Formats: sequence, C-alpha cells, structure tokens
Amino acid sequence: MAQSGEPARDEVDLIVTAWREQRPDLDVSPLEVLSRISRISSHLDSARAQAFRDHGLDSWEFDVLAALRRVGKPFALSPGALAQATHVTSGTMTTRVDRLLERELVTRFPDPHDRRGVQVQLTDAGKGAVDGALTDLLAKESEILAGLSLRDRTDLAQQLRNLLGQF
Repeated sequence: MAQSGEPARDEVDLIVTAWREQRPDLDVSPLEVLSRISRISSHLDSARAQAFRDHGLDSWEFDVLAALRRVGKPFALSPGALAQATHVTSGTMTTRVDRLLERELVTRFPDPHDRRGVQVQLTDAGKGAVDGALTDLLAKESEILAGLSLRDRTDLAQQLRNLLGQF
C-alpha cells in the first residue's frame, strides 16, 4: 500500500519490479509507459465498441460515417476520399459502402464535378447513428479522463503527440 504522498502502485509496477529482479541486465523502463498505454487502449476499445453497438454500428461503420459527418454539409465524399480518410484500400471501401447502402446509412449519387465519379452521402439515419455513438463515446472518454486535471490532459496529449510523431 502506498504511503501518503507516494503514487499508487498498479499491476504494471508489479510486472516491472519482477522483470527488474529476473533480468537486471535489461532496461525494462519502456514497460512502465507502453504497458500502461496498452492497458488503457484495451479499456478504450471496449468503451468504443459499446458506444458503437448501442447505436447499431460496427467500428468500421462508425469510421466511415464519422468521416462523412466531419466534412460538414452536404456530408459527402468520393469513395477514394473515404478510403484515404479511413486508411483502407479502395476495394475495401467499395464493400463497406455497399454494406452501408444496404442499411440505408448512406446514399450514392453521380459526382456533379466528375462524370466518371460518384459521391457517398450520409443519410439522416446515418447521421443519427454516428451522432448518437459519438455523444456516448465522448461521455465515456470523459469518464476515463476524469482523474486528470485539464493541465494534465493537455500535457499528456502533447507528450503522446510527440510519441506518435515518431511513426
């Protein structure tokens, strides 16, 4: 148990301590950060999956609908722009758009600026689903971060931005 003023210990501390005893020849300090990020990621994945499920969406459906929602009215993009925004291949996006069309979450229409192209547009049902899922997700994410002050959140966001920049 932590003494007053000492930080609380968690499962990662136990793992790191054990590795330091068993492998004193290794610097196991990366585990102190990255194992915690991994555990947080697992909790976040569960919260996201639940928020999406509560609104009848899979995570990939949310990704596509969110990409359309973020561009603003008329909430439409080409399949190529959607593929780029969601980091999937054009073939994968074609399949995803077809499935979203079947569910009436998007529509497809000829691109008025390119006779060979099409645009994918969010329907009212798609907008309702993505907006509801986002609202629930942000509420859950706020709960996850509730133990951090605004300053700590800002500092952590910058540190994680720096770390992510390496990739």
